[in-house]
Amino acid sequence: MNIANITGYKFTPIDDELLLRETILKYSTDLNLKGTVLISSKGLNFSVSGTKKNIDNFIVFIHSDKRFSDVDIKITYNEYQPFRKMLVRIKKEIISMGVEEINPFQFTGQKISPKELNNKLDNNEEIVLLDTRNEYEVRLGTFKNALDLDLDSFRDFPEEIEKLREELNGKEVVMFCTGGIRCEKASALMLENGFENIKQIEGGVINYFKETGGKHWNGDCFVFDDRVALNKNLVETDYVLCFRCREPLNKEELGSEKYKIDEYCPYCFDEVLAKSK
Repeated sequence: MNIANITGYKFTPIDDELLLRETILKYSTDLNLKGTVLISSKGLNFSVSGTKKNIDNFIVFIHSDKRFSDVDIKITYNEYQPFRKMLVRIKKEIISMGVEEINPFQFTGQKISPKELNNKLDNNEEIVLLDTRNEYEVRLGTFKNALDLDLDSFRDFPEEIEKLREELNGKEVVMFCTGGIRCEKASALMLENGFENIKQIEGGVINYFKETGGKHWNGDCFVFDDRVALNKNLVETDYVLCFRCREPLNKEELGSEKYKIDEYCPYCFDEVLAKSK
């Protein structure tokens, strides 16, 4: 496996977005890296792939900036480049929730290590595992007995979590997402709005797999690149994305009569059929 894939983020004030964009784009292009880097006035979020040597150089480059010297970087490996181009963009939010005034740099939920969470689950402690991911991600895998908000988009989180205020009152809530960034923002929102005892898995699901082997997790974990999903060993699975609606599809769905390559799948078949009439 000669391709290294890294993800990382940091909520921190940034006042030179344009210069930072130009610097990162030039450096990553010179290293022949591909992926996505998002920059806002409140932080940095990146998912980048390349050879191990070039990725190591990129990590040194990121950490050389005092603002990002402590960025926790998660790394996985595979046999091909899972991104098609290098994009460095300036955005209003490095993770879009539609509530720009929430700033995890100021405060966020307490982080709990994967091993600590695993011990709690082993001991059947009374906690609420809150899945902050989208419904198509949850479909591929999640923790046993996790609370699913059935989100079409992370922008739906503020409205949906408010509906659960009474249900969550007085309970220990441990939220999770793929790499941790959504939980940083979601927990900050919840704390700002009066929720208590809100925690998040340090490093997200990917780090939980790495540290615990994925115990108490059922299924795989969706990732936002051409690999589509990783199993508990952080190895690419057989899922593919529908060309039309971008839903992840397993072997059974690929064998459905409602699947036709580059045209439709069981999740968009009815819509395509309706438009053809």
